[in-house]
Amino acid sequence: MPRRTRLTDAGIARMRPEAREYTVWDMGVAGLGLRVRPSGSRTFIYHRRTPRGVKKMSFGPAELRKVEDVRRDCLAAASGAVETDGAVKGGRKPAPLLRNFVAGPWKEACLDRCKPSTERTYGSLLKGALLPAFGARRLDRITRGMVLGWFESYSRTAPRNANKALALLRQILNHAIACGHIGTNPARGIAHNPDRKLTRFLSREEIARLHGVLDRHAGGSASEAQQADIIRLLLLTGCRKSEIVRLRRDEAKGDRLELRDSKTGPRAVWLNGPARQIVERRLRQGNGPWVFPSPLDPARPRCPDLLLWYRARREAGIEDVRLHDLRHTVASQAAINGVPLPTVARLLGHANVRMTMRYAHVGDREVEAAAERVGEAIDAIMSRERNDRYEGGGSMNLPDKPR
Repeated sequence: MPRRTRLTDAGIARMRPEAREYTVWDMGVAGLGLRVRPSGSRTFIYHRRTPRGVKKMSFGPAELRKVEDVRRDCLAAASGAVETDGAVKGGRKPAPLLRNFVAGPWKEACLDRCKPSTERTYGSLLKGALLPAFGARRLDRITRGMVLGWFESYSRTAPRNANKALALLRQILNHAIACGHIGTNPARGIAHNPDRKLTRFLSREEIARLHGVLDRHAGGSASEAQQADIIRLLLLTGCRKSEIVRLRRDEAKGDRLELRDSKTGPRAVWLNGPARQIVERRLRQGNGPWVFPSPLDPARPRCPDLLLWYRARREAGIEDVRLHDLRHTVASQAAINGVPLPTVARLLGHANVRMTMRYAHVGDREVEAAAERVGEAIDAIMSRERNDRYEGGGSMNLPDKPR
């Protein structure tokens, strides 16, 4: 006998898989059901009677949709707004599936104009997050409830990636509006997860400890020595990890690196003495296209995952430091040593000084020292003024307070 109940979000969350697939039918909308498979997946389905027979439709995973949103879609289908062959009444062409739109109009208008590094990032977000959730849905069938449910679920495990994927989805749907497929963007106005504040950088003592740990590992395996050199270069140059891991031999030009592709486009990275020694030593090893080739295939760059970093930071007692914080450290040391912010911006390859101001932190010790220097300078000025008044015969008594 068919199972029937009034479907609710809470009730769906309590449903458990069984040895065989089963369906629970909704008592509110005829034909709406929830299919539960032994694997644990739960999918909304809708069976609608038409002159040609029963039309079976799927409305996506229950994890990404609210019951009320699905009911509205079912009622819209039952009202005849959508014909059984998928064409909208009135002859208007139906909106494409998101996966087809992404592979066609959006790719040609947006993705193909991006830098290679941005293409790789967008491709990863599409493959890992957006296409599994929305790829099989028509653009005009993506609701705000679906986007919110997906974003909240994704944010529990990867909040930063969820932010990036949401921004990309918003961009795709904005282009769908421009193409006339939808009227509003269901991803608009959804608040991002709060970012971690960029306040961590290494002190002089922590830099020294990390340097000692890398020295010990540089004498280990070839892979460890290679990773130690990469970490040192990041700390000496302030480069992004991708800029060093994917560094090509022909981009090394003596005292500088001429990067063809970075986050802000082509740029030059000037090498100090220690950084130049590392690059020159690596250039003498091997003859492939990469300064840091893969140990398994010299024709490819090494894997960007630097497993040595996690061991090194644990041994150095800096487990809360991210690899990207080495870039912050370069900016903070430049600021401490009096390098002007516009120069620091060029050093790091920033497009504007505002971003540099977020990176160029100084520690409490440096702030305390600066306060002492400022206090001494002002006190010296005050002392000279006091002496001038005394030598000129002026009274050293302070004026009476007004009554």
